[in-house]
Amino acid sequence: MKFMKLGSRPDGFHTSDGVRSISSEIRTDLVIQVNESRYLLHKFPLLSKCLKLQRLCSENPESSNLQTIELPDFPGGIDAFELCVKFCYGITVTLSAYNIVPARCAAKYLQMTEDLEKGNLVHKLEVFFTSCILKGWKDCIITLHTTKPFQLWSEELGITTRCIESLVSKVVSNPMKVKFSHSHSNQNGEIEEIHTTKRWWGEDLSELRIDLYWRTMAALKSGRKVPSNLIGDALKIYTSKWLPKISRNFENGSGLNSESGSGPSGSDSRMLLESIITLLPSEPNAVSCSFLLKLLKTVNILHTSGSSKLELARRIALQLDEAKVSDLLIPSVSNDSDTMYDLDIVLNILEQFMLQSQSQSQSQQTSSQRTLQSENGNCEFKEGCRSSSVLNGAMIKVAKLVDGYLQEIASDVNVPLSKFIALTEAVPELARLNHDDLYTAIDIYLKSHPELNKSERKDLCRTLDCKKLSLESCIHAAQNESLPLRVVVQVLFSEQARAAAAGGHMNELPTNLKALLAAKTTDPSPPGSLTTSTSTPQPHDQRLKSRNPSVSSSKIKADADLDESADDDLESLKVKQNCLIPSLPRKTMLSKLMWSSNRVENEK
Repeated sequence: MKFMKLGSRPDGFHTSDGVRSISSEIRTDLVIQVNESRYLLHKFPLLSKCLKLQRLCSENPESSNLQTIELPDFPGGIDAFELCVKFCYGITVTLSAYNIVPARCAAKYLQMTEDLEKGNLVHKLEVFFTSCILKGWKDCIITLHTTKPFQLWSEELGITTRCIESLVSKVVSNPMKVKFSHSHSNQNGEIEEIHTTKRWWGEDLSELRIDLYWRTMAALKSGRKVPSNLIGDALKIYTSKWLPKISRNFENGSGLNSESGSGPSGSDSRMLLESIITLLPSEPNAVSCSFLLKLLKTVNILHTSGSSKLELARRIALQLDEAKVSDLLIPSVSNDSDTMYDLDIVLNILEQFMLQSQSQSQSQQTSSQRTLQSENGNCEFKEGCRSSSVLNGAMIKVAKLVDGYLQEIASDVNVPLSKFIALTEAVPELARLNHDDLYTAIDIYLKSHPELNKSERKDLCRTLDCKKLSLESCIHAAQNESLPLRVVVQVLFSEQARAAAAGGHMNELPTNLKALLAAKTTDPSPPGSLTTSTSTPQPHDQRLKSRNPSVSSSKIKADADLDESADDDLESLKVKQNCLIPSLPRKTMLSKLMWSSNRVENEK
């Protein structure tokens, strides 16, 4: 850090009876009141360099030999005033980045310009600021840090703007590294030789208060010469420095500022957070999805503006496939909801993700159409091409992410069924290559919500595709008393089709499940009570009803038919055959129901 010394005389100031004066054989003739302090000084050295003191003395002449002047609200207080007075007396003063701002403001206030004397304090301070302060990296940061009590003065004198411009130019010249080797002077004037290598300029910029930091980062962004990922990393450093305790304090129930002076207040934190969001680079992947979700959690806790939430949701959706389940567990702070986590925010993110995915898919199809038209003169799209545009890697990852999230929230007894179903249907059916995780989530929800009626349990299981369950999940589902009966029947049909495709070998299945499937296999047509539309098992995607808009109406109708036949018709058969099904376990019940169904069909 650079420094400059002015004057050569030793310091002669001393305090007596609360009055500051300077040792001199010449009688004092001027009293200056600065805030709460009084100074006994001499007119000649002061008036020769301070135009303001000249005017005040001429405007208020006194007959006595001791004239009094008051200087209320003096910028920089008594320290800055004494520096100016010592300069007038020729006493040695040391200037550095720590005191350049108050000294410059005080000199401006006293009008210590070249109009009175060549080489006056204003001129010397300006030369030091331009040739030394603005040349140094750390000097600019320290100077900006000291402008807080003098914001208006600093803006008027151009100190703030010039320091920010200097920092920006240094980062732009070499954004990966800032190197300096220079003499360092601490606040006591002690000189040290410092060799520094700054691996990352974001750490130093994080020392700035948010208004200065925003201006600096905005200038870096607008210049478009610093890579967006470096901008993102700098924002992450700043956020971790100034908002480290908000989430933890909220979880502990202590709110903001649990420790005195530990961080900004609630209003300051909201302003800081909104400023950071506006600084986020527009380029994709400039910041991680995890960081964006942490910002969203903080936005939720601080009740920041709705526009900030929407902007973050839009950005998160662009790279949602990078997220982890723990990132989506955003604490709920709404008074209208008793759920542990904020489900509405996650639904909003998923909606944004689907909208963006559809937009990208349409754009790709339009591009492919133009290519085919230019090559072949026509445009023919196969169904597989359409499926591949939807069933991309990001969509599959997001579907798995959603299923993991559903498992986390399923045990919350306050999660409403409508929102849980909305989350299960938030991704397309094709995106789920395997339904084991979805089945686990549904199973947890059913066991955590035993009060669900028959219709609600059916609605909950609409999205579940039994054809996409593993063997272990099928075995578990076939014996799951919480599932609707129609789902169990679908599981049996799926396993029958799978066994037939594999040559009928079902050695892995337990004896009771093999018996059920064997009983079904003896009759090539499904039981009459289970379906009336066809004599062979229908493909699963024609039976399973889905709330996804892409599902056809025929598929919905097929599922409705199966729903009615699996529950209502079987129950009527149960009455007609006088079977005491409710008193039997699910395994035995299914065997009896299917036996009874086959018997009725054969008798016909």
